[in-house]
Order: sequence, then structure tokens, then C-alpha cells
Amino acid sequence: MSALMQLLDRPIAYQPSFVGLGVGVTGAVLLSQLVYWHNRMDAGWFYKTQKEIRDETGLTREEQETARRRLISAGVLEEDRRGVPAKLYFRVKADALELLLLKKIKEKTQNAGNPHSSMRESRIQECGNAADKNAENPQTSLRESSAPDCGNPADIHTGDYTEITPETTAEKKPVRPPAAPTDQPQEDSLKIDYDEVLRIFRTTLPELPDVLKMTDGRRKALRKLWKEYEMDMERWGAYLRYISKKCRWMLEDRPDTNSGKTWRKKDFDYLITEKCYLKVKEERADDLPKVQRQDSAAREEAYVRLVSQRQQPRNEVEKLAKEMAGSLGRMTDYDARRAWTGIWAQAVAKASENDLARIA
Repeated sequence: MSALMQLLDRPIAYQPSFVGLGVGVTGAVLLSQLVYWHNRMDAGWFYKTQKEIRDETGLTREEQETARRRLISAGVLEEDRRGVPAKLYFRVKADALELLLLKKIKEKTQNAGNPHSSMRESRIQECGNAADKNAENPQTSLRESSAPDCGNPADIHTGDYTEITPETTAEKKPVRPPAAPTDQPQEDSLKIDYDEVLRIFRTTLPELPDVLKMTDGRRKALRKLWKEYEMDMERWGAYLRYISKKCRWMLEDRPDTNSGKTWRKKDFDYLITEKCYLKVKEERADDLPKVQRQDSAAREEAYVRLVSQRQQPRNEVEKLAKEMAGSLGRMTDYDARRAWTGIWAQAVAKASENDLARIA
């Protein structure tokens, strides 16, 4: 046996009985994998990404979403979004799953006690005047029969063809095996309350320009976020709250000292773009510390006022620098000025951190 075949010979955790729950083959595959992790997480909540599930089961994103909807509808799966940006957690409803499986076993046992199946009854109904109908339309060509064979279903021969003549009393019809259950594509059931979207936007980010009309372009952009990133109202609110706290630069007009112009604050149309959402989610849009330029002339002038003349500080940087310069009076002027350079740099950095903490 080759190494590849030995690898393929490894057992895969799949429970065919889950198909009987009405969740399809993909639902059964996903549920089997979730039960596997459920048992290893002490029956609690656990976090799995779409990529991890795809690597473990081979299910695509669309197949996963369809399977999850079916499992939730069947009452055997719970989902919860936690954190910012939100992560999707799962929990298998073990009690509900056990009840459904026991119910299916009971139904199967009851059906096994009745040898007369509905298939046999349906075949009896199809029998009757087939011979009379054939007699009205005699043919001599060979063709696949179109009427079911009457009598004992066990005597059916699949794939038989018969010559149709006036003496023919019944035609034989090939019996085909039932088609395997397949996952039918579901209609797009995505529904967005656009009024609620705007209400959350206005409440969370009142600093930004208002939205007068929900245009088709805005609806399209929102639907893309909702569909591709599993957005909902809870995640939408968390996304905007994160911007309000960590991305204040988007909410303020900022002067451009190089061009003399002003960068305008962002708006609703920018926030609903994929580019903005990914930058926020990947923490690439967070505010940066405001680093003040170290003016050597201002530093030396402050040294004379604060250290030599012992005057009062004029701003936060000078206040912080004076607090850290208590031991300079015992140094020579040369050593004190060298130490003052480092103290001033620390004061500037500390003041920048304080500015960022105030706006966060």
C-alpha cells in the first residue's frame, strides 16, 4: 500500500446518523466535527474560524454557512459572538441532539416492525389496467418500458427491455435507485434593517456628518459587509464603538502642515467600505501617539527658567520635566545640562502618552 493510500485509510469522524436529522450531508459533516470538539472542551463553548473548519472538513464558506443555519434550525447548535473584533463561538446542544437521535431510532424501530412499506403500496396503485392501455397502442419496436411491473416487488429486474406486441400484457420498467440527498442552494435570506443601521451610526458617532438618504450604493456596500464578514447589528455597533474609542483621527478635521490644507474627517460612506473595516479589524487604523517636536532652543530656555531661575512651568511638558529634575541642583552646570536633555525627551514622550489616554 502506498503512503498516500495509507494516509487516506485513516478514519474520519463522521456520523451518518446525523443526516437523518434533516440537515443534509454537509450539516452532518459539520455537526460530526463540532461534536468532536464539544467532547474535548468539556461540553462548553469553543472558538473555531472558518479556515480551521475548512481545513478539518473540506467544507467551503458557503457550505459552512448553509450547514450552520440548518443545525441552528434543528435546535442542536448555538452560536455566540464575543470580543472586539467579534469572534464566533460554538456550543453543541447535547441534550437536544440526544433526544432527536433517540426519536429517530424509535421511528426506525417502528418502521422495521412493518414489512409492508409505502413503496410496496405505491407500486400496487400503479398496477391495474396497464395491459388494456398497451393493447390500445400496439408497437413492435424495442424500447424502455414505461409501466411498472405488477406483483411481488422482489421480482423486479432492473434494466430490462421488452418487445411491445398486441400480446404484451404488461411492460417492465427499470427501477432506478433513489438519488442521494443533496444540499439545495438556498435563497439569499439576508435582511438588513437600514433604519437601525443609521440609528446606531448616529448614536455612536455623532461627530460625523449625518446621512440624509440610504442610497442603493450604500445598501450594496452594507450587504457586502453583512455577507462576507457575517456582520449583524451587534457587530456593527461594536465596530463603530471601536472607532469612537481607538480611531479618533477619523472623527476630527486635521491640518496638513505640508500643503496648508486640512484633512476632512471621515464619513458614513468611508466607514462602510471593506478597506476601512479591514484596517479597523486588523488594528491598522488605531490612533498613534502624538509626538511633539523637541525644540532645542525651547529646551534650553526652559532649563534656564525652571532650573537656574526656579520659575513656574508654562505647560505640561515643562511641569513633567521639572518634577524629574529635582537632583540637577547638586550637579555641575555641564552635567546638569546633559541630564536635562534626557529629562526633556522623557517629559515630551510622557505628555504625548497622556494626550492619547485622554482621547481614548
